[in-house]
Amino acid sequence: MRLAGGPRTSLRQRWPSPTRPRPIVSIGAGGIVNDAHMPAYRAAGLPVAGIFDVDPDRSRATAARFGVERVLASFEEALAFPGAVFDVAVPPAELVAVVGRLPEGSAALLQKPMGLDLAEATAIRETCRRRRITAAVHFQLRFSPNMLALREAVQKGLLGRLVECEVRVQCKMPWELWPFMASLERMEINLHSIHYLDLLRSFLGEPRGVYARTVKHPQSPALASSRTSAILDYGEEVRCSLAVNHHHAHGPRHEASELRLEGTRGAAIARMGVNLDYPCGRPDALEIATDAEPWEEIPLEGSWFPDAFAGPMQNLQRFLAGEDETLWTGVEDAWHTMALVEACYASDRSGGTPIAGAGTR
Repeated sequence: MRLAGGPRTSLRQRWPSPTRPRPIVSIGAGGIVNDAHMPAYRAAGLPVAGIFDVDPDRSRATAARFGVERVLASFEEALAFPGAVFDVAVPPAELVAVVGRLPEGSAALLQKPMGLDLAEATAIRETCRRRRITAAVHFQLRFSPNMLALREAVQKGLLGRLVECEVRVQCKMPWELWPFMASLERMEINLHSIHYLDLLRSFLGEPRGVYARTVKHPQSPALASSRTSAILDYGEEVRCSLAVNHHHAHGPRHEASELRLEGTRGAAIARMGVNLDYPCGRPDALEIATDAEPWEEIPLEGSWFPDAFAGPMQNLQRFLAGEDETLWTGVEDAWHTMALVEACYASDRSGGTPIAGAGTR
């Protein structure tokens, strides 16, 4: 299975675009829309026909920057746009209310997380069911070029049966860029590690349970938490873990941002470069080794930011057109990621198993 001419060279790295793209209306014009949504849609040939933000100046600036045809004056005008797919990029606290106002029978891509907690995720899911809204959640890490390639390698059996699945992030995150996070009761898992929990689910399915601890750091006392450890229970033969430290301030030599998979026939390491030297980031990477061949780096066609951000919209539009059989991050699936997040917070509250004699010395 050599890289040159072998099956690794044909691993898919991009989601196909719909044959007849529908117009996108962006509900929100914040940083993530400008930094990732708009560049990814433009590169994929997905038309953004209108944009609305509660801050009109922000709407106009984004429209001018990306050549969006219409700046929509009100939420009502945005919702009345004919044939649109709504790209809802609002803070999680506002998501329930926005989904409740989407037109019956419409289609929408919702920013993650799917509400503030599992109760709100359940309310969103019920609203979509009741109002026949076809909605997906923007868990775009699944669609990054290296993760799509890695998934196909797993599906082709290059790694055999997975027995090790580990996410390790050791970086310095500039939390000062997002002052609103200081007001959140739930931070690190809900806004960051949720990506990795969703990714782990996508490779291994639903865990039996989870053991988790999320903690503060003295450098960011206003944040609810900014470091997380978790173990996902997939039975007796699979070890699955998550270790995230956003406060490694000792230079790049020992930084890390990677997913490691090992199976009965091979192994792979996928680097998520955006966490390293954020917001500039470094290139993503993917290396694969098998029993038959040593480690080889797979040439990539892009990175998580911004390339992966087109994938959820492409999948949603192709699903609407009957070109994709599965809505990969639909609200029904995304609800299970939110259930896993909720279980992490419940585990964090319950604490560890007491140790006999602890505190007596």
